[in-house]
Amino acid sequence: MKILFVGDVVGSPGREMIEDYLPRLKQKFSPNIMIVNGENAAHGKGITEKIYRGFLNSGAHVVTLGNHAWDKREIFDFIDNAKQLVRPANFPEGTPGKGLVFYPYRNTEVAVINLQGRTFLPPIDCPFKKIDELIEEARKRTSLIFVDFHGEATSEKQALGWYVDGRVSAVVGTHTHVQTADNRVLPKGTAYISDVGMTGPYDGILGMSREAVLRRFQTALPVRFEVEEGRKQLSAVLIDIEDKTGKAKKIERILINDDHPFFV
Repeated sequence: MKILFVGDVVGSPGREMIEDYLPRLKQKFSPNIMIVNGENAAHGKGITEKIYRGFLNSGAHVVTLGNHAWDKREIFDFIDNAKQLVRPANFPEGTPGKGLVFYPYRNTEVAVINLQGRTFLPPIDCPFKKIDELIEEARKRTSLIFVDFHGEATSEKQALGWYVDGRVSAVVGTHTHVQTADNRVLPKGTAYISDVGMTGPYDGILGMSREAVLRRFQTALPVRFEVEEGRKQLSAVLIDIEDKTGKAKKIERILINDDHPFFV
């Protein structure tokens, strides 16, 4: 099977790229499931129900989140009923939503897990302990297990990748918005990349206005971040997985921007 995962969608430029390119990526690569990280989709922070449903209408099968999951208050009104929306599973017990969803695939399912790191991020529950629980739960139903690990530190992401090598099909990093070049299949069959990258403004700083970010660094004063306008990009990975074993065979990066044009 093939999984297409699109990295952090930032604001309206990112949403436009999803609407424009997700159908074209489906046509070119024929993925069996398409997953989108949407935690920055609403003006750079959070997600709304309209945006979530827009991703599904564009072809996404599952939408993952991250540390900005709760930045739009309306998420509390719809997350429990959003069957294809998954938030970090290691939020404390009683947090709305779910950290594991199953999506049907042929005569089995794909388990999609979302986790959040703790290094340089709020100290929520341990992702290493939580992934053990979720793998045990998922393996009762399927060997196809995909993990979006939303974290700041590359070391923490790599550590989790090695920790679950051979127990899940893929671990892809999100959150830092810059696509890394370390995509590989680990020795026991888990596809890995430290960060898939960002889908949104090409000429901003992590998607935000250059001027605002520069003022912040130069003055150390609070500034209001706005999503950059102008040119756009899309960052993604395509993962090829053995159906029966759940072992990954290949992971390749996809980058679409003015310097890396897309060809069908």
